[in-house]
Amino acid sequence: QVQLLESGGGLVQAGGSLRLSCAASGRTFSNYYMGWFRQAPGKEREFVAHISKSGGRTYYADSVKGRFTISRDNAKNTVYLQMGSLKPEDTAVYYCAATTAQFRLTTTSAYDYWGQGTQVTVSS
Repeated sequence: QVQLLESGGGLVQAGGSLRLSCAASGRTFSNYYMGWFRQAPGKEREFVAHISKSGGRTYYADSVKGRFTISRDNAKNTVYLQMGSLKPEDTAVYYCAATTAQFRLTTTSAYDYWGQGTQVTVSS
């Protein structure tokens, strides 16, 4: 089992920045690919970004490319999502997720473990 705990959400004005953190416990963190997803009210959960086990490879949804950066610190068992140039449409609950799978990492079904989510609200 892997336990994931997100933090860092909050209310920010459009154009602002936030950094989300996701602390993992329970298993060897560096064995897992990590992803960030988000879910706005009335919408399906959607992919935001994922990062390889070593942190050397990342991938982003087109909607956040160039504005968000995913990173990880395996010594601290933590994955981060640095969000910049925030827009009202970025408002959602943000979830981190972990998997040992290597494929289909943009899909929710690829992930075995999920955090409880952290709310991000961007005001216009």
